[in-house]
Amino acid sequence: MDGPPPASPAGLSAFVAVSQLLGLTLLATTGAWLGRYRGGVAWHSPLQFNAHPLCMVLGMVFLQGDALLVYRVFRHEAKRSTKALHALLHGLALLIALVGIIAVFKSHRAKGTPDMYSLHSWCGMAAFVLYLLQWLLGCGFFLFPGASFSLRGRYKPQHIFFGIALFILSIASCLLGITEMLLFKISDSYSHFVPEGVLANTLGVMLVAFGLVVGYVVTREEWKRPPLAEELALSMDFKTLTEGESPGGGSQ
Repeated sequence: MDGPPPASPAGLSAFVAVSQLLGLTLLATTGAWLGRYRGGVAWHSPLQFNAHPLCMVLGMVFLQGDALLVYRVFRHEAKRSTKALHALLHGLALLIALVGIIAVFKSHRAKGTPDMYSLHSWCGMAAFVLYLLQWLLGCGFFLFPGASFSLRGRYKPQHIFFGIALFILSIASCLLGITEMLLFKISDSYSHFVPEGVLANTLGVMLVAFGLVVGYVVTREEWKRPPLAEELALSMDFKTLTEGESPGGGSQ
């Protein structure tokens, strides 16, 4: 009989817990800022714009960060299930972010505000479009059958790099958005350390902290998910079928 799964590496659980505490706190802080100082969130009203920052923080930061952590948290579950959860969280993040993008465009149209002229909008749209492309490519290469073993191996480093890069770009876009919103709404009093400015700045600091903790967890080499024995066997079988090699042979 199989014994109990090995324990997680020292420190991993603590860092994951800190990331979740930070993530939930930044969501609560976003809600507090919008609720206390910006009137709350409502779709069919002048408050529709406020759905944008809430959705982007929830989707492009919190859920995207949690999707990156899946392979560190679920270390001993079946790889197929872990892949599916990874793709599902990214897909949910994209869906929520899309709602946020629709909210800002509809709000701008109702108020006659120009679209896509600021650095925040450029970086934010680039992050969303590239994130969608990253998700589609990831599903095509890793979740659905079809890509060969060697093709997956060549693409995997790019997938990992761009996953982290897009997470950083998403946080940077949120920071630009917070600053832009404060300058539009309280430009006359922002420099006087008014409570709204302090709260929004605190949100920005927590976004950076969340990104740093998630980035640290996913880049620690010794915290990577170890392949299970059955996965190694399946990997060799898959390589044999797609590359025409014997299980014990090297690359041709």
